[in-house]
Amino acid sequence: MLTKGKREKGKGISRIILLLIAYCLTPIVSSAQCAMCRAALESSGNKTKVEAVNDGIVFLMAIPYILVAVIGLVVYKMYVKKKAV
Repeated sequence: MLTKGKREKGKGISRIILLLIAYCLTPIVSSAQCAMCRAALESSGNKTKVEAVNDGIVFLMAIPYILVAVIGLVVYKMYVKKKAV
């Protein structure tokens, strides 16, 4: 018979494993440019500019995901707090 504490611990471990799998499936180096942007920038021969544009695109892409995650976390915390009362 599992106690409530052991069940919660099992859920935490499964979440960690799921996050680890998701992290491993995510490419470490991503190239965010479209083919036309890459061709236009590489034709100039300035490698630093190409890398800067890549980093900017990745940064702009990450911000909405971070905002959605924070909002989701706040809503989840409010739901758990309301359920506990």
